Amino acid sequence: MQQHKDILATAVKSILVILAFTFITGIVYPLVMTGISQVAFPEQANGEIVTVHGSVAGSRLIGQDFNAPGFFHSRPSAVQYAANGSGASNYGPVNPVYLNEVRKRVSAFRSRNGLSDDTALPADIVLASGSGLDPHISLEAALLQVPRVASEQGLEEGAVRDLVLAHNEKPFIGIPSQDRVNVLEVNTALIKMVSSKR
Repeated sequence: MQQHKDILATAVKSILVILAFTFITGIVYPLVMTGISQVAFPEQANGEIVTVHGSVAGSRLIGQDFNAPGFFHSRPSAVQYAANGSGASNYGPVNPVYLNEVRKRVSAFRSRNGLSDDTALPADIVLASGSGLDPHISLEAALLQVPRVASEQGLEEGAVRDLVLAHNEKPFIGIPSQDRVNVLEVNTALIKMVSSKR
């Protein structure tokens, strides 16, 4: 009889511990962390949303498919920029399908931007990122697009180049990496520049 009571007492204690930790880790902890992040880092906690003329244009953290002639184009995506399906193509570097895709991207980028066949292209503008959601392109990739964007928007190349350079993000505290440009932010600034000229 005592043994049954001990088993029952142990079971009740175990259930109470499970309920307590479920409450603490499933409700209290997330609420506390959400509160701290909303106070300390409100912009980041809410997805770093970018607006244009009062309307949401997207998040500066997630790449989008910019392909209109008058805008800077994004890095290719193997998942068509679907945030719910982040990932890469998983093709090996010598896979014929993969190599054919890269050749097409190289040809398309050169053609769109009026570049010669011997113009070296930065890897990021023809190779998809591991996530397929990279919101940045290299500074070099952005600068190669300046003449096309300026021509399509009826702007001076120098002004568009200055716009790109103003949105250049340097490597973080000396960590080795390349200069980069957030495509959504530079396109948003471009829209504002075009609007101010009209």
